[in-house]
Amino acid sequence: MKGAAILLAALACLLCGCGDSDKGAALLDIREVTLPDGASINAEVKITPADMEKGMMYRTSLPANQGMLFIHGAPGNYPYWMANCNFPLDIIWMNSNHEVVEISAKTPPCPSGGSDCPNYGGHETAQFVLELGGGEAARHQVQKGSNLKF
Repeated sequence: MKGAAILLAALACLLCGCGDSDKGAALLDIREVTLPDGASINAEVKITPADMEKGMMYRTSLPANQGMLFIHGAPGNYPYWMANCNFPLDIIWMNSNHEVVEISAKTPPCPSGGSDCPNYGGHETAQFVLELGGGEAARHQVQKGSNLKF
């Protein structure tokens, strides 16, 4: 009986530890981004190729105070597409200094997915890409040459 109580207590401690670790990992996946007008949004961070490829696919909405920040390992030309997306997005490319180098505003969704979905952007060298809901970039005064803080 005493052994079972010790085992149960150890298991409870282990589970509590895992819960705190998961919360910490979730916090690492969010980055606060300050826009030119001073507004801040919470952006999900995507770093791995698999996470970047999935992006906003299959989501039905994006709240005005949220976005998605893609962090590429090195500067390059990165076109994006809207395959399996269900709503328009503003796609904002930034160089390694967080300066906006290109914007695709109100980029139309391509809910059908597949090869019929066109690519957007990727004409300028960038390292970071921020996606916001369609129209949010203009609302927050994001334009080519703006510097975003994160």
